[in-house]
Amino acid sequence: MASAEGRTIPDWMRPGLPVLFCGLNPGLYSGATGLHFARPGNRFWPALHLSGFTERRLEPWERDALLDHGLGITNLVTRTTARAAELTRDELVAGGRDLEALAARVRPEWVAVLGITGYRAAFHEPAAVIGPQERHLGGARTWVLPNPSGLNAHYTLSRLAEEFARLREEVERGR
Repeated sequence: MASAEGRTIPDWMRPGLPVLFCGLNPGLYSGATGLHFARPGNRFWPALHLSGFTERRLEPWERDALLDHGLGITNLVTRTTARAAELTRDELVAGGRDLEALAARVRPEWVAVLGITGYRAAFHEPAAVIGPQERHLGGARTWVLPNPSGLNAHYTLSRLAEEFARLREEVERGR
């Protein structure tokens, strides 16, 4: 795992997706495998399914299936770390600028940032809360979801799925 520190993982996206999920940064397990949200304890994939975004639980290697559902993945900061707490404020702010430029280029309907603390730092919005935001990123509407990492003890899987479902319902209303 230590050899995975600092690696990057390619984005999974294409132009015009309904939702582009944006993690804070890849963990070491993801860096070692080259797959987003790959650590077995990560709750991204189960929350995605339980929220109704997918009809079954996708696995971290199912890139094409994710894209076929109109969903993509990127990260605020590309380098892998053991914990998101290792990221600097400067990295998060730079990542926010990069995310805005990326969203302007690929034009998703929604950018869903996974992690309120990272969102607050990246976009200088200390009072932001989970849910829809006033800010648009590159023309895309913005939603903040809880970080699905197993290290986030504030949210159970069922609560994560409820928050993901709120976004899914909003996406479906817009179609």
